[in-house]
Amino acid sequence: MSSTKFVDREAPVQGALVIHPDREGRGRARHPEARLEEAAGLARALDLEVRETMVATLRQLTPATLFGKGKVQEIAALVEVEGLDVVVIDDALTPIQQRNLEKAWQAKVIDRTGLILEIFARRARTREGRLQVELARLTYERSRLVRTWTHLERQRGGFGVMGGPGETQIETDRRLIAEKIGKLKRELEEVRRTRTLQRSARRRIPFPSVALVGYTNAGKSTLFNRLTEAKVVAEDMLFATLDPTLRNLPLPDGRSAILSDTVGFISDLPHELVEAFRATLEEVREADVVLHVRDIASDESDAQAADVRAVLERLGVDMDERRILEVWNKIDRLGPERRAELSGDVRRAHPAAVLVSAETGEGCDALLAAVAGLVDEAPPVEVRAPVGEGAAIAWLYRHGRVIEREEQADGAVRMSVSLTAQALGQFEQLFPGARVDAG
Repeated sequence: MSSTKFVDREAPVQGALVIHPDREGRGRARHPEARLEEAAGLARALDLEVRETMVATLRQLTPATLFGKGKVQEIAALVEVEGLDVVVIDDALTPIQQRNLEKAWQAKVIDRTGLILEIFARRARTREGRLQVELARLTYERSRLVRTWTHLERQRGGFGVMGGPGETQIETDRRLIAEKIGKLKRELEEVRRTRTLQRSARRRIPFPSVALVGYTNAGKSTLFNRLTEAKVVAEDMLFATLDPTLRNLPLPDGRSAILSDTVGFISDLPHELVEAFRATLEEVREADVVLHVRDIASDESDAQAADVRAVLERLGVDMDERRILEVWNKIDRLGPERRAELSGDVRRAHPAAVLVSAETGEGCDALLAAVAGLVDEAPPVEVRAPVGEGAAIAWLYRHGRVIEREEQADGAVRMSVSLTAQALGQFEQLFPGARVDAG
């Protein structure tokens, strides 16, 4: 049994038509033209050549084809005249609708779920990422066997004049997919156990953790590279990053934090892909601080921010319980008047916000200072390090923020230090000769 091919990667560049069905009566938090442009961006991320785009108003849904008969014929003529190979529908299609539209238009039809799944399949790099995406694709395919296979009328087995019921080909295919899904789930559990052990080991290191979240293409990876001097792939492309990446983040006072770059969110996230976000989800849950990166130069910034919160809530993350700092990115694309207006908005923002340009580095120092403040909420403790405990003093400078230091007459050093509870516990274990008192 072979997998469904959404787009043939071996074929020459394929011309595509992208359609956003604008359903009347559905809430319009985002403008239809913006949704259309996003769908076109998804298509380009699959190396499709977007030749035509269209917003198609739907006054009522047609069960067999989604669109009405007249619109189906109009699109069929356009596909034929332009010689298009693929039609992308920025909505979820039923298997029957997908099959009927392919027959009517004589072209490959991909819905929003299939499009995002294919992008994920191409971009996943880690073993866990690849397993998650393959599981999502099989789940998606299982509901589309009616469209995928052309030999579903065959039956096998049985004897006698009537011929026994045997096992239909569609039943065989479903059984094989179910077996593959079971195998993938077992492999994923093993990979996740390993990741849980790695995270437990990381928790023993007394560094605060910071997670980047945001809408896809908001500039998270560019900001990640700017702050950590890493070389994570950062392109002006939707879903350029899929697998969480972790790097050391130097803070202004000399301490370090662990910064994680996570997959970008998107509106109407296909339910098949919820599991593929688990690694990102766990990084967010474990983080001491969450940086919500927004493309503040986009007219859709508010709607995209709402989509991020909606997806996180759907995945079980209560953003109201997190320490959140909004990072209003791409200010280099704004004029002076808009910048001045946003500067006033920052002072009133809740949660707190900071203006930056990940591209130029503007505002990144202020961002790091704000992060240091958020991870530094533990009350200070008084530490007295006796003579000869230079290693303990050096450790405190590396893992905490030294507020005050006093050399005493007997050669000991008294320090007022802000430490996380985890770091404090580790310090007491490593240096039992040092005396710690509550500040």
